[in-house]
Order: sequence, then C-alpha cells, then structure tokens
Amino acid sequence: MSAEMKRRAAAAALDFVENGMKLGLGTGSTADEFVKLLAEKVAAGLDVIGVPTSERTAALAASLGIRLATLEEEPHLDLTIDGADEIGPGLVLVKGGGGALLREKIVAAASARMVVIADASKVVDPIGAFPLPIEVNPFGFGSTRAKIVDAAAALGLEGPVELRRNKDGSTFVTDGGHWIVDASFRRIPDPEKLSSALFAIPGVVEHGLFTGLATAAVVARADGVDILYP
Repeated sequence: MSAEMKRRAAAAALDFVENGMKLGLGTGSTADEFVKLLAEKVAAGLDVIGVPTSERTAALAASLGIRLATLEEEPHLDLTIDGADEIGPGLVLVKGGGGALLREKIVAAASARMVVIADASKVVDPIGAFPLPIEVNPFGFGSTRAKIVDAAAALGLEGPVELRRNKDGSTFVTDGGHWIVDASFRRIPDPEKLSSALFAIPGVVEHGLFTGLATAAVVARADGVDILYP
C-alpha cells in the first residue's frame, strides 16, 4: 500500500469523526497516517480525546498535540479508527501484523463503532493468506504452540505456526509482555470456529481474528475510495 493510498483512506475516515468524540487510535503505518491527519484537525480546533492502542501510537499522537486518555479514564469510546492486514466477508478482520492485537481488540470492543482503513489489496475472500497472529503467554510456550497446531488440524487447517522474532533474531515481545506466533493457514473458511478453538487453549491470550467489531471499512483504490459495511 503506497503512502498516497494510506493517506487517502485515512483522509476519508476523518469524515466519521465529530467534535467532542472519544477516539480509539489504531496501530500501524496506515493508522499513523490517520493520526497525523487528525492532529492537523486538532490544531485547527477539533476537540477530541484519543485512546491509543500501543506505546508507539501514544508517542506519535502525543508528539503531535492530540489529547490522550486511557480506558480507565474513558471506558466508553465513540469510535475507533484502525488498519487491518486482511478484510474478509462481513468485515471479519485479520489484525496484529504490528503486534498490537490485544490492545487493538480491547479498544475496539470499548467503542460504539470501529472503522477500518486499508487499500483494496487487503479485501480478500476467504481470509487467511496473511499469517494469523496469535498472542500467547511465554509460560508453557511449547505446549501452547502444540495445542494451537492440534486445534487447527481438527478444523482442517495446517501450515507453519512460528514464533515471531525481531530482525536481530530475538523474540518479539508485545507491549503486554507476551509472545506472538504467526499461523500460516493460507485460508480460514470459518473464522468463528477457529476463534472459539483458540480461546479454549489456556496459554492463548488473544488472536488476530476480529469478528463482529468493524462497522465500516474505508478502502482506497487507485481511482477513489469505497466504504464497505458488514
């Protein structure tokens, strides 16, 4: 997704923002573009409060002058704007490529609405080509990973389930202190069943299947922007 496409989708998402809103601010390069454009509106007089989904987003928003709060201070949000790695039928999402899926899902669930910003390449049917991020507790990792593989196999899904690592080879650690495994199933025909199977594994903290959360998707194309609904 080019920078121009990201900015186009982010700009269109600003139409959903109203004065006085409490906003969930997503994580990732596309969400960054939205935060930057939102900051311009704030500088021009827009009054909003942002609740960031990651330390990275918090730092960016604060540096640009956006007033921030936590979910402890503002437990009910009006709207979350965030990106996605895949957008499937019914606006089922795959998220977590940036490693912030747990906080992203908590913030989205605290919001009355969630609008996703992406480019047309992210719209797929079925989902699953992008490896599914699964956040796990480091304790008992080997057992948890084996149970993830077994649960997927029971649903007819198979493929590498690999621990996420940083570029230097060290284990990637989330803002919450957890690890992530990326499951390359290639296709996930029944996200609800997989979601339930993963949540039944004690070591799984969260996963990147977002079902029933997105209320709209702003999709940038070469010739314009489309708004998709479930």
